Amino acid sequence: MARIGVAMSGGVDSSVAAALLVEAGHEVVGLTMNLWPAWLPDPDDAFRACCGITAIGDARAVAQRLGIRHYVLNLRAEFERAVIDQFCDEYARGRTPNPCIACNRAIKFSILLRKVRALGLDRLATGHYARIAYDPALDRHLLLRARDAEKDQSYVLFALTQEQLRRLLFPVGEYAKPQIRETARRLGLAVADRPDSQEICFVPRGHYSDLVARRRPEAARPGPILDRAGQQVGTHGGVGAFTVGQRRGLGVAAGRPLYVTGIDPARNAVLVGEARDLLAAEITARQVNWIGGGIPEGPVRVTARIRHGGRETPARAWMDQTGALRVRFDEPQRAAAPGQAVALYGGEVVLGGGVIDDVTPAVRPGEALAAAGALEVSRGR
Repeated sequence: MARIGVAMSGGVDSSVAAALLVEAGHEVVGLTMNLWPAWLPDPDDAFRACCGITAIGDARAVAQRLGIRHYVLNLRAEFERAVIDQFCDEYARGRTPNPCIACNRAIKFSILLRKVRALGLDRLATGHYARIAYDPALDRHLLLRARDAEKDQSYVLFALTQEQLRRLLFPVGEYAKPQIRETARRLGLAVADRPDSQEICFVPRGHYSDLVARRRPEAARPGPILDRAGQQVGTHGGVGAFTVGQRRGLGVAAGRPLYVTGIDPARNAVLVGEARDLLAAEITARQVNWIGGGIPEGPVRVTARIRHGGRETPARAWMDQTGALRVRFDEPQRAAAPGQAVALYGGEVVLGGGVIDDVTPAVRPGEALAAAGALEVSRGR
């Protein structure tokens, strides 16, 4: 029997994770992080954030039902500094951050894991849909995809280390979501049918760009929208409101679909082009982590995922002389953006990943213009 702290968000996944461990005979302690920013109004029933006051009450009720101790940890200041500020900084820099990855890296599997150890507990369990296995031949812990491919969250866990994996448990990773809800109903947990929390937990209403504009006013300054020839085709209301691949909200009448292909904060410009201009042949990533511990000596074949819920694609990955991760796709990928993460897989095993820093387009701007000109000539125009 182990003494296990469970990160209880008030949702059905973490609640069932705690319940499964109780049923297995472990000593379980519920730990709920109060992350909700003090400057935001408390969320209501229409928005039951995983880190709000309502969620704390839900987690406490589940702990009482399971007969386990429950503690609330005030990590508001740490969350604001490591996740919200980082989120706003990245958008102001023209990048597309994933706040879940920042939270996992800086809060859940760093601060919370340290508090678990300080409480004298052996392991930390969460409600993430992923799996951990031990390979005795390699003497390594492996991070695996969840059994439920639709709910798999391994993409946001690429930064986990061997030391962290040794102390982590993902009890729901072996189950499909309907099984988790059915288990919650069987145990009489009130959260059995609670909807999944939304992606950005600290943006309860409105658009994320409203938050960025309030906290980083420089990202809300109007500026030019430039086409691939550098010609101004419109005016935007702030680079913090745009992401690569975006089509809606450009306010540009071009007679053809245009997409955000890049953001240039130095010029305070939003760059637009056609769908083909979104295709990436290769990406360069930093903040790299190889979960197995060893850095490959040369290129390795992998499958790569560049967004949560996105499909994996075959690729070749290697570390260059600067210490950056390079990933070249077998087929160009759409809308890869600086700030996003790339996760690398070998079969069902997560090999590691990094944060995208640069994107090599499949079609260079000059090549695209030349191709367009040749097409016009061929049409006799």
